[in-house]
Amino acid sequence: MTQKGETKLFRGGAVGLPRWFWPSFALPGVGWLLLFFVVPFYAILSVAMGKLDPIFSTATPEWNPIKWNPDSFGEVLQSPELQGILFRTVVYVAAAGIIALLVGYPVAYYIARHGGRFKTLLLVLLIAPFWISYLMRMLAWVNLLQDDGYVNQILMFFNVLDAPRAWLSGEPSTVILGLVYGYIPFLILPLFAALDRIDNRVLEAARDLGASPMRTFWHVTMPLSKQGILAGLVIILLPMFGDYYTPDLLSGVPRTSMIGNQVNFFIHSGTGGNQGAAIVIILSVLVSLLMVYYLVTVAKAAREARA
Repeated sequence: MTQKGETKLFRGGAVGLPRWFWPSFALPGVGWLLLFFVVPFYAILSVAMGKLDPIFSTATPEWNPIKWNPDSFGEVLQSPELQGILFRTVVYVAAAGIIALLVGYPVAYYIARHGGRFKTLLLVLLIAPFWISYLMRMLAWVNLLQDDGYVNQILMFFNVLDAPRAWLSGEPSTVILGLVYGYIPFLILPLFAALDRIDNRVLEAARDLGASPMRTFWHVTMPLSKQGILAGLVIILLPMFGDYYTPDLLSGVPRTSMIGNQVNFFIHSGTGGNQGAAIVIILSVLVSLLMVYYLVTVAKAAREARA
């Protein structure tokens, strides 16, 4: 029997597996998404489209889509205060993302291209902070940034500051750097993976063609690591938009609050559940745009690679 005949016999059902066998492997994942994403998201949407209880003034979800009322979205979008908080959140997240990339890319580059036999050790040291609770790490920074903390003491010792600075009294820079510190390892890991996959022969070919180390980096290394940059930024930017405990711990004043703090306030106020749910939906749409851009970019790069 020819090889073609053997292939046809195998595909024709010699193994005896039904068509639904392999697709059924996706059922646990689909069930997980339905139970822990679609259902909660529908509940949030029902609260946002619901109304206030006339007696207790609490949010009452409306499960029937025909009776949904989008007034809470109008209240949120037309509120100057919420518009300012949303703009502040975008600025904080954008600044934190840029700083994290400027700091994280050299670290990932060094580990991937020059780590040598210490590469595993460096990765372990990079992942080590994950073994400690995020809350505990932020509380440690609260101690460091107090008026008599080590940060002020070191800066005053080197004459950078003449007097202690109130880092924890509503400093936007403190919140931004707190976001960078909390999420930068999530950026470095995918960057390392992308840089580590670059074939050294490609870089050597660029140098053989006369490219300087800097031109090789900008025209070869950087484009080949673009997917890692996008993946790392998406991983850290999405949770940053919903972060509320970092501003609470490192600032705690309204002028540095982010959209996550506003959601937390509305949800716990008892009377703002509809607006809090509406903000969650709006925030979900914003972060979904980032995810869609990432997916489109990845799909385009895959098509170009196949071509």
